[in-house]
Amino acid sequence: MFYTYTTLAKATKAGARYLSYSKDYTDGDTTISGNAITRAQSLVVCGYEDCTGKTPIVSGLSTANVKVSPAPFIQIEGTIQVQYLTVEIQNYTYSRGVFTLDGVTGASGATSVYKALAPKTTMRYLL
Repeated sequence: MFYTYTTLAKATKAGARYLSYSKDYTDGDTTISGNAITRAQSLVVCGYEDCTGKTPIVSGLSTANVKVSPAPFIQIEGTIQVQYLTVEIQNYTYSRGVFTLDGVTGASGATSVYKALAPKTTMRYLL
């Protein structure tokens, strides 16, 4: 479970880093900016800008699980306006393996042990 969470967290960082330098992300043309978001989602899911024919980095992950802020949001820091963006994993169901914590903890149903994995990365938009 820790490996899966760490992998997902690193993937959100890769997607956010990609968008933080993407001119297409803030372009007024929604087809272009939509493509930048789609490419970032694919980067999170499979490690490539296009997942066609590629395997997801973790089982069960899809672009539907990757939420990207539709445009950079502004935050005031002192007297300066700074733009940020967020990439996060939502509604991802962790698939337990053969060895689980149920036997060790005595938990049944594993809802007390296995929580939803929802890492997110907020990064400064640099362009």
